[in-house]
Amino acid sequence: MKKIILLSLFTIAMITGCGDSTDVVTSDPVAAAAPDMNSQSDTAEGSLSGSLQALTLAELSAALSNSNTRAEADKVRDAGRKPAEVVNFLGIEEGMTVIDLVAVSGYYTEVLSHAVGASGTVYMQNSPASLTGDRGTRTEAAIVARLADNRLANVDRLNRDFADLGLSPNSIDAAVIALEIHHITRDPDAAGNFFAYIRTVLKPGGILGVVDHAGNPGSDNDAIHRADEEQVIGLAETVGFALVGT
Repeated sequence: MKKIILLSLFTIAMITGCGDSTDVVTSDPVAAAAPDMNSQSDTAEGSLSGSLQALTLAELSAALSNSNTRAEADKVRDAGRKPAEVVNFLGIEEGMTVIDLVAVSGYYTEVLSHAVGASGTVYMQNSPASLTGDRGTRTEAAIVARLADNRLANVDRLNRDFADLGLSPNSIDAAVIALEIHHITRDPDAAGNFFAYIRTVLKPGGILGVVDHAGNPGSDNDAIHRADEEQVIGLAETVGFALVGT
């Protein structure tokens, strides 16, 4: 069964297993469900290593912090976003094929690039419409700067809509959407279609990771850029996802 993991920033995390029991976690969510990723790695400063292996949490954190080509603005964001912990929680590792959905300028694209290594692939997805107009022009310029000189050689841009990703069914190990699902769930029908499209390209047992700020049921979460967790989970489960953890 294809799975969804929902990460709610700055909240208590809950992990729902395959059975009927629920474990309540009162600390950092990544400590609760982090897969064993202990293996040797080459974390040479400032580059994507050709011998990069499945990084431990500490190694990935160090690789992101010590990179001499990664933008300082991204490093500042790390304190709040905890990207290495998110990747560890989702079980993303060396050699995987993953997609960063609504990647915008690619903060998570670069994180995922380090995580999957030279033997993995990261698709950086943005809709064509999102790259037009004043804001889209700025986004495009930021993407070009991030990918300049082939510095993230395992990243492929995918400027396509969800309904036409151009990817083979059952070809993606993991998909991540960060701080964008609250826009999609404005329209429950469109959100249902989104989850269905992503489910098609994920491998059996593939992971969809959703990262957003948690809103409150019944509140105007869209106005404050928050997501209703129960709504997100329900929409995903409707098309065949199973909740693994939050």
